[in-house]
Amino acid sequence: MERENQFIGQSTAFLDAVERTSRAAPMERPVLIIGERGTGKELIAERLHRLSSRWGEPLITMNCAALPETLIEAELFGHEQGAFTGATKARAGRFEEADKGTLFLDELGTLSMGAQERLLRAVEYGEVTRIGSSRPIRVNVRIVAATNEDLPAKAARGGFRADLLDRLSFEVITLPPLRVREGDVAVLSDYFGRRMAAELGWERWPGFAAHVADDLAAHPWPGNVRELRNVVERSVYRWEREEEPIGHVQFDPFDSPWKPVAPADAPAVAGTAPAAPAPAAPGYDSIADLRGAVDAHERAILLHALGKHRWNQRHTAKALGLSYDQLRHCIRKHGLGDGSGGAGG
Repeated sequence: MERENQFIGQSTAFLDAVERTSRAAPMERPVLIIGERGTGKELIAERLHRLSSRWGEPLITMNCAALPETLIEAELFGHEQGAFTGATKARAGRFEEADKGTLFLDELGTLSMGAQERLLRAVEYGEVTRIGSSRPIRVNVRIVAATNEDLPAKAARGGFRADLLDRLSFEVITLPPLRVREGDVAVLSDYFGRRMAAELGWERWPGFAAHVADDLAAHPWPGNVRELRNVVERSVYRWEREEEPIGHVQFDPFDSPWKPVAPADAPAVAGTAPAAPAPAAPGYDSIADLRGAVDAHERAILLHALGKHRWNQRHTAKALGLSYDQLRHCIRKHGLGDGSGGAGG
C-alpha cells in the first residue's frame, strides 16, 4: 500500500464513504469494499485496520488476481513440505501471517470456487488447514475484501458463492468514482501538483492555467484518482517554466504522432480496449452569438497548441499552419500575453 497517500476530498459522496469507514473500523466484522479501479480501495482497507483495535497487529495484503489459480490456495492457507511439486519446505499462509490482525483480499471476485469454499470455512469457523496437512490451525483474523465487480450479480449467475458473499458483507462500502465527486478534481489536482513541484525543487507552486483547470474538470477519469495523480504529476514535471501556471496537460501518455499503428487487417486482440468514441457534436442550437462562439473556439485551440509546445511560438505557428506574424496577431487578439494562458504572467 502507498502509505504516503492521504484522504483528499471535500465532496459529500467522498466524505460519506470515509465516515462509514470510520464507523465500521472498530467492529470485529468483515467489510467488503466496492469501487472502480483507482478509487482508493486499498486506502479504505488500511483505514479500517488502523482505526480498529487490531492497529498494532499485522495488516496482510493479498491480490487474488496476481497469482495463478493453482497457487492461490497455497498462498492463503499455506502448505506442508512435499505437499506438491516445488514445496521443498513448509510455509505459513496469509491467514497465519495475519493472525490477530487484518487480512486484505484485493480482487476478491477472481478467487476460484475451490478457494472460495476453503475461505468460507476459514471465515465461519476461524480455522485453516495447510495443503498437505490434516491438522486445522486456529486463527483470529478480520477479513477486509475489495472488488470492482458486481458480486451479487456474479453470485446469481453461479460464479461466486452466495453463502461466502453473505458472510463477507456485514458492511459494504461503495466508493464513488472521481467523476461524481463534485469539486474534488480541483482539490486533488492542486495537492498532487504542489507535491510534485516540491519534489522538483520549485520555489513556488504556480497553479494551473485556466484552460488546463477546465480540461481537468471536464475529463471523465476512467482511472479515477490514480489516473489523475499520474496526469497531474506528468504535466508538472514536463513543464519547464516553473514561474508560470501549467499550460498544457496530456491525458494519454501514449499519444504521439510516431506511435505504432496496427495494420488495418490485423485481428482484434481479446481484451483490447475499444477505440475512443468520436466527440459529440457541439450544441449548435444553443449558440446565440456566432462571433463570440468562434472566438472562444479559436482561443481554446490557441491555448492548447501553445501549452503543448511550451509557448514556443515558432513551433506553435508551424503546428497550426500559421506564419509567426499571424500567430502573434492571434495572441494579441485574444489577450493571451506571452505564456500565462490567460492566467496571469
